[in-house]
Order: sequence, then structure tokens, then C-alpha cells
Amino acid sequence: MSAAWLKDAVFYEIYPQSFYDTNGDGIGDLNGIVEKLDYIRSLGCSALWINPCFDSPFKDAGYDVRDYKKVAPRYGCNNDLYRLFGEAHRRGMRVILDLVPGHTSEEHPWFLASQRAEPNEYSGRYIWSDFIFRKTGQLNYVAGESERDGVYVLNFFKCQPALNYGFLRPDESWQTAMDDPDALATREAMKDVMRFWLDHGCDGFRVDMAASLVKLDDEEKSGSSAVWRDIRAMLDREYPEAVLVAEWARPRLSLRAGFDADFCLNDPWTGYPSLMRDYDLDHPEKPDNSYFRRDGDGDIRRFLEPYMAEYESTKELGFISLVTCNHDTVRPAWNLDTRERKLAFAFLFTMPGVPFLYYGDEIGMRYRRLPTKEGGYRRTGSRTPMQWDEGPNLGFSAGCADSLYLPVDPAPDAPTVAAQEGDPDSLLNTVRALLALRKEREELRENANLSILHAEKGEAFVYARGGLLLAVNPGAREAAAPVAAGDRRVLYAIGGGRAEGERIVLEPQSFVVWG
Repeated sequence: MSAAWLKDAVFYEIYPQSFYDTNGDGIGDLNGIVEKLDYIRSLGCSALWINPCFDSPFKDAGYDVRDYKKVAPRYGCNNDLYRLFGEAHRRGMRVILDLVPGHTSEEHPWFLASQRAEPNEYSGRYIWSDFIFRKTGQLNYVAGESERDGVYVLNFFKCQPALNYGFLRPDESWQTAMDDPDALATREAMKDVMRFWLDHGCDGFRVDMAASLVKLDDEEKSGSSAVWRDIRAMLDREYPEAVLVAEWARPRLSLRAGFDADFCLNDPWTGYPSLMRDYDLDHPEKPDNSYFRRDGDGDIRRFLEPYMAEYESTKELGFISLVTCNHDTVRPAWNLDTRERKLAFAFLFTMPGVPFLYYGDEIGMRYRRLPTKEGGYRRTGSRTPMQWDEGPNLGFSAGCADSLYLPVDPAPDAPTVAAQEGDPDSLLNTVRALLALRKEREELRENANLSILHAEKGEAFVYARGGLLLAVNPGAREAAAPVAAGDRRVLYAIGGGRAEGERIVLEPQSFVVWG
């Protein structure tokens, strides 16, 4: 059973180094997040997801943790994070942290100890072969960098050695089983990390690469699932209000493994890319058939088919989270104009689940092609500083421009919060209106009440949330659907629509809610 507060939550994802800098060093900090809590709450967001803020050499933007229990000095200190928890709670908001359980930095003390030739308590904390020339089959590895006679397995980048949670079916002498003492010690160490932050006021965790724990797992990820069910049992006993959000994109697996929510991400099998990102970033001459493109050749069924299969099998278990974007994804302003983004966000925020708004998407911050920073590569362009006002560095920092973590948008028309605050038709205020509607209407916060009423290419897409009737037409021409609105009245609209007996008709680029 998920924590009660999650049902009503709308999350705001913050990339901390790019959000708000209070000390002028060019890098965002935890005190900056505290200063902007009232702004975040004004959007209609009731919870924060903070990307990794732990001590790290930042070879992968903090996803290479050097100390799980220490805030990275660039962001402040542990007391600053404790203060953030308290200030958020005082405003009725929740905070989840980014947990990276599958690997650490190669500079983590556990790993440094495991590299030693002399056996010690951390020798089995990571996955090592038993001989320097013993390869690891399909698993990536590093050889020749340690005094220990063996190679070690990687979880992602070279800087991220894989923690040892065991193998589902070990068939080599150097592979440990999931119930091996070393594998169990790793599991308990991660529980200890979670307890530490929960005891200080954290409300849960978004879990990075959640399915990556047990190696040579089967297609159903039964090994990693078993680990998470054990962790979930601990949380249910000791921290029943704590939530776990998976980066897995397989809700039928993750929600049965003990997670409260799972993201619908850019993985092709989710259908999510067809909504806003059906293009080739490297070949802009190719057509963009994103559903919310006014002039595209999109089809909502490409999203609905995989989504509804997952939704129908999990709607009583937990939540599927739809995101406007995240730190790994190209911002929607890359290919969608303001009206197209309004329609896309209207859809995302009125679907079941727990929605996530990525910082800056509410004002239409742009994706920029930038050189890689801290392992970001093409993702770097979605991690630029938040744009607050027209002042120096667009209000992000009082520091010198050349000291900024990443450069701000140099365009004369770079969108800012200040510029959009007073415009009732701005994207910012549209987001506020949509999230206010979600908060006002219980039907939009229920999870198991979605019905698809009409989904045909080139026609209005119509769905129901309880007694609410919702319809969207992203195209450039008027579109209809054979669905009767009955005696319902229009509760909210972008553009316009009308009921005509046994059908509804939507103007071009419109979204309407009848209730």
C-alpha cells in the first residue's frame, strides 16, 4: 500500500547544480532550493525530487557517489539538506532524494578497500573475477587498475563499479549467489543509507537504474525484484510513509517489486517518445511525427497500446508517472512551440499516476546543444541554469558568467519566470491552472478510473476520468469524435470545443474538459 500522500502529489524535479545559486560560485545549492520553495508550491507542486546531491567526484554529475551520507560541498552541508526537509514539510511539501544503489564512484572508500590484494570486509562488496585474465562474459569490466588479482564489473560508466547483490544463477566460481553473505551485506548497507536520510527527514527515494542490482538476471528481473521486496518490507515496518519511485519503465515488474511508482520514460517500448519526441536529434531533416506536433503525422495509439497494457495490469498496485522531461531527456521546447507544449502538458497532468514537472519546463526552457559536462554528453543541453528574470545570468547566479556550471540561454527572448508571471496566457500560468484543476478535481487524482472513449488517427482523442470527459485535438484542423458530452459543462479549455448531440467537436489545437 503506497503512502497516502503520494496519491495527491505532483513532483518538481530539480537538478541542484542548475537551479539557484545563493553564494555566487556559479553552482546551484541547497539554500537556493529553500529560497524557491514558495515558487515551487505556487506552481501546484507538492513534492520535490532532487537529483544526486551526495559527495562525488562528479564524473557522472553525481551519479557516481563517493559518500552516501555526506552532501557534496558544492551544494552546502548536511545541515542545509536537513533544513530543506524541514522547510518543505512546514509548507506541506515532501522531498525525495536520488538513490544510486547499483554502483558507487570508483573513489568510494568501499571500492578502494575492495581493490586491495589483502582480503577485508569490503572485498566482496563489488563484483570481481578471481583472476586478472578471467573475463566476465557479457558484463562490462575493467582490468589492470588494482593490486587485486581480478577484474571488476561495471554498472554503467567506467567510473561506476557495480555493487554486489549476487547473481540470479551463478555458474562461475567467482560469482556469488544472492544469499551469499557478501551480497546480503551490500543489501544491508543500502538499507542503512536509506535509514540515515529517512531519519533526518527525507520522504523517500527515486531509485536510479532500479533493475540493475542482481547480475545475469532473467527477463522478468526476478532477482532484483526479490531484493527490492526485501527492502520494501523494511520500509513498511520502519518507515511506512516513505515512497520508492523506480527508474525502470516496466511498471508491471517494478510495482510488484515494492515500488510505489515507475516512470514512463523515453524507452521505445513505453510509447512515451511518440508523444513529444518522435524525431531523430542527429538528423533534423527527417520528419517529426510527435503526436503533439501541429503539423506532424502522429497517432495517439502508438502511446496508448503499450501504456494501457501496463496501466491495466498495475492500476491497483501503484502509479505510472508521466514526465514533462527529465535530466536525461531533450526538453520539449526543442520541437514543440508554446501551444503544442500547453496541450502536451494538459494531457500529461490529467492522466492517472503521479506526474513530474522538470524544472524550467513550466516556462519553456530550451534544449541547447552544448559540449558535454560531467558525463552529460547530449543530455547536457537539458541541464542548463534555471531562468528566473532578466538580470545577470538570468537571475540564476550573481557570479561571473564564466564561473557558471553551464551557460545560460543567450537568446534575447530567453523565457523567464518574471516575464511570464503577469501574463495569464503564458505557459507558466497554464501549468498553474492545470495543476490547480488537478488539485480541485478528485477524479484527476484517482488512479483506477481511466477509460479510453475514442482514439483514431486524425480525430479527437477522448478519454474519461471518472465523471470527467477530456478531449484533445493537437492538429491544425477541426476534429470530432463520436462521443456524447451529455449535460456536462466545460470546466477548462485551451482553445475550444462544443458538444453536438452524439459527438464532440474540437477546434484546432485544443484541449477541453467537460464535467
